[in-house]
Formats: sequence, C-alpha cells, structure tokens
Amino acid sequence: MKQPANRNRKVHKVIALLLIAALLITLIPSLVSAADRGAWTPNTAYATNDTVTYSGQTYQCLQGHTSLTGWEPPNVPALWKAVSGSPADTAAPSAPTNLRVTATTSTSIAIAWNASTDNVAVTGYDVYRGATLLTTVSGSTLAYTNTGLTASTSYSYSIKAKDAAGNVSAASSTLTASTSAATGDTQVPTTPTNLALTGKTSSSVSLSWSGSTDNVAVTGYVVYNGSAVAANVTTTSATVTGLAASTAYSFTVKAKDAAGNLSAASAALSVTTSATTGSGTLPKHTLTGYWQNFVNGATNLKLSAVPNQYDIIVVSFAEMDAANPGGVTFGVDSSLSTALGGYTNANLISDIAAKKALGKKVILSIGGEKGNINLNAASPNVTNFVNSMYGLITQFGFDGIDIDLENGMNVANLTTAVRQLQQKVGSSFILTMAPQTIDMQNENTSYMQLYKNLKDITSVINVQYYNSGCMLGRDGKCYSQGTIDFLTALTDLTLQWVAPSQLGIGVPATTSAAGGGYVSPTVVNNSLGCLASGTNCGSYKPVAKYPDIRGAMTWSINWDGSSNFALANTVKPFLAALP
Repeated sequence: MKQPANRNRKVHKVIALLLIAALLITLIPSLVSAADRGAWTPNTAYATNDTVTYSGQTYQCLQGHTSLTGWEPPNVPALWKAVSGSPADTAAPSAPTNLRVTATTSTSIAIAWNASTDNVAVTGYDVYRGATLLTTVSGSTLAYTNTGLTASTSYSYSIKAKDAAGNVSAASSTLTASTSAATGDTQVPTTPTNLALTGKTSSSVSLSWSGSTDNVAVTGYVVYNGSAVAANVTTTSATVTGLAASTAYSFTVKAKDAAGNLSAASAALSVTTSATTGSGTLPKHTLTGYWQNFVNGATNLKLSAVPNQYDIIVVSFAEMDAANPGGVTFGVDSSLSTALGGYTNANLISDIAAKKALGKKVILSIGGEKGNINLNAASPNVTNFVNSMYGLITQFGFDGIDIDLENGMNVANLTTAVRQLQQKVGSSFILTMAPQTIDMQNENTSYMQLYKNLKDITSVINVQYYNSGCMLGRDGKCYSQGTIDFLTALTDLTLQWVAPSQLGIGVPATTSAAGGGYVSPTVVNNSLGCLASGTNCGSYKPVAKYPDIRGAMTWSINWDGSSNFALANTVKPFLAALP
C-alpha cells in the first residue's frame, strides 16, 4: 500500500536526526577531551587527551586522573606523553620586585622579595651579593638570610629568577643594607648536645654533635681530649688525630661566640681507638656521598673539607675518552679549580691520601646524568677501560669505582671490565652502584643482571630514590617519591633480590639537589629504622626486618654543605648507633 507523502517526509527527518546524533557522539568526546588546560598543576582532575604545558613542553593525557605533586608529566609516562614539535620555553621570567630588608644583626642581614612570573613556572631564585652568587633558593622561597657578616658594614644584594628551561630574568633593583653595630655580648652559648662517635681508626676519632644557640651567633666549637684542646672547628663535627692505638680517651665539646664566650662542656664521650693501623674496613652501616668535580650552584668544596661522617666518598665523574674507545679520563675541573683558588690534581691526591689515613674510602664514579663509557665492543674497549681506569686509581689513590650509568650499558662487557680491574687492584677493591629507582623495579633489568654477575665483589648498591615520580612497591601499589612509604616500599621490593648488607637508600641532600624526592634527614633515619627494626614506619610495613641494611647515600656532599651538612650530621650518628 502506498504511504502518504507527509509520512515519508517524517521518516526521512528522523533518519537525518539519527545520523547527526551519531556524528556528534563520535566528535564530541574528541572535542571535549582535547581541551588545552594550560600549565600543569598538582591536585587537578585531567581527562584523557587533555593537553598541558610543563617546562616548555606540551604533553597529552593518556588516562584520566587527579594529579599529585611528584606526578609531573616527565615523571609519569604512563599518564602523559610528550607531544612532538611543541615549542621550547625561551621566555625569561619577570625580574623579582620589592627587594627589602626584613631583619639585621651585627653579623647577618635578612632580605625578602616578591615572586616573579613566568609563562611556565619559576623554579628558583639566585641571590647575589655584589657580583657573587650566594645561593639558589626554590621557587616557593621568597626570603634569604646572609650570615657571617661584619658588624657596621654595607652590602649590596640583587635577585634573579629562573625557570625549568634555564631562562634567567633580569636582576632586581639593587638593595643596599648594613649590619648593625657590634654590642658587648656577655651571654654564653647553650651547651652542645648529642655528642656521638661517627668513626675511628687506630690513630683518630671522628665526632659529631648537635649545634648550640646564642643571643648573637655561635662562631665555632672547641673539642677537648680530657682537659687539652684537641680541635677548633666551625662545623658540628671534628676528627681528632694523633691518638694511640687501643687507648681510651674522653671527649667533650664547648661552643663559642664572636665575643669569646664559651658554653659549658657537653656530656663526656669515652672512646677506645682501634687496635690496628691502616685504612681498615668499612663499618657495617655506611654513609656514602658524592663529591662534585664541577660547579653547579652547590657549595664548592676541597676534598679535605668533606666531613668525616662520610665513610665512602664518590668522586664524580670520570669522563669518556673519545680518542681511546672504552677509555676514561679524569682531572680536577678547571672551573672548580678556579672557584677554590687554584685547586690542583696534586692537592686532590694529597686530600685523598689524608681521607684514606682516617679509614675513609674514596672511589671514582663513571656515568652520571649525562656521562657514559664506550663498552659497546669487547675489543679493544674493555682493555682500554681497564688500563685507563687502573692508571687513574694508581695516580690518585682511589680505592675503587662507582657505576652510575643512567643511559644504558653493555652488561657483558662491563662485567668483564670490572672483573679485570678488580683483579689488578686486589681484594681491597671497592665497588658501588647507583641505579635509578626504575632500574630496580624487577630482577631482569640491566643493573640487576650486572649485580648478579658482580655480587661477590659489590660493596653496596645505593638506589637513587629521587627524580622517580610514582613507582610500584612490593605490594604492587604506586608510591609517590618524597615520602617514607616510598623509601621503605621500594627498598622492600629490591630486597627480594639484593642482600640487605649490599643495599643503601639514596636521597638528595637538599631540595635543590634533585628535581623531586627530597625528604628530611629525620625521615631518612625513620626509613632506615623501619627497615632495620620495624620502628618509626609510615603506613607501609616491610614484610621483614633487615638489621643488616647497609646504610644511606646522598647526592651530594656539596649540596649537603649548603645546609651545613644537616644530612651527614643527622644520618651518620643514627647509622653508627644501629646494631
């Protein structure tokens, strides 16, 4: 039967509407999900295909989530992918404004300023006194106190902002400020506390203590061996040398200020020196630190200035010898030499010998963030590596090597090279490794293969628990860096495959030392206590207790120096107290 014409028209309209609806259903999600969300921020809900910018790079969201600090796009490839062709960040931040004095004493000036703006985000501020860079503070810090100044003296300051791409703003307006006049100080400092043993040999004792306070400022400490002055130092640690083997000594410490006032003596600490001479062996629980052979904003240090709390000093880094495949080179960096007033290879050699005489181990690291070695071929590369590295060990007096290869490795050739080098050096050879967190996520990674090949001569693996984002723990949950649960859960995971006596916790010494993952030295101690004895844990509880856990590592000794060695002064006494 023939249908009415108007009914045919209605059917056609319905079909057309259905086709349009289907098309919209297909298009709308892509239109919505492709939203440009601007700069990435934490604690924000993102949908699949959203785009954000971070450090001048554009990223596309792979799966919907609410962001957290530590989940920055470069750190979590499971959540974000970089969009190729996105523009680099070339715009400098605005200059800081309103630089002002907030407090002065006869020895210090405190300043503050208003935040700068940037098309991505300000990551830090460089503080200058005249033309000298004093320090770099994080982007959230808008104040700085310059200490150790002279009374009744004028100083000029300026600030520059910088962003993640390395762009630096123009300098702020210059601020001139003066310290106050010195006054008659008759108040003595408080008594030093927590005097602790951090190391000893047959002829020396290393000590640390908690700092004192004063109505003006503590300028130093006097260490007494009995009633005799054994050392005058400006830090909260000291090594007393020239002692007799197998002999008991009693030590105390007093604080002093600029007026010469001395505090009461600390509680006495009795120590008996070791019975044997020589460099000795490593303690059961060790503190490892990297010494920077370059200038990057951290405190520039001669090796002699490294605190004796550090048991293993890792000199970083040897360089790849492009003219000698597989070979490496090393020498004091020219910029560092200049910054230290002409520090030479001969000075470094002398300082290494002095540290070794105190029972410390000094080793040379290969790799680093950008460094590498060429062991892609067995011949002649392995031989060149062994001969050049052994030459450096002999020349400088290194005790061994550290492997910090972050850009891949040839496991077979590296295994052969390290074995041959160890045989040339002998049984005193020290071997450490510093894999990134992701390198220890399972037992089949390159670092785990290398460890299995060299387990019998490995002193310690110090895992870099920073710049990691979110990583899976032993329970399969993803833990965010910069927390005690991250340290304990990720260490517990690795302890399935690495002996506790060969595993250490690697942490940044300050917030400036890494892109993320900083925890306070107290949290480091809590994580070590949790792993060793099950105490002071966070929400994550390890499946077992590991009393033989080897210790801790920090990047770097130089960054630790920028905080008056807060990490070394806190963590080493805790390690020394572990059974």
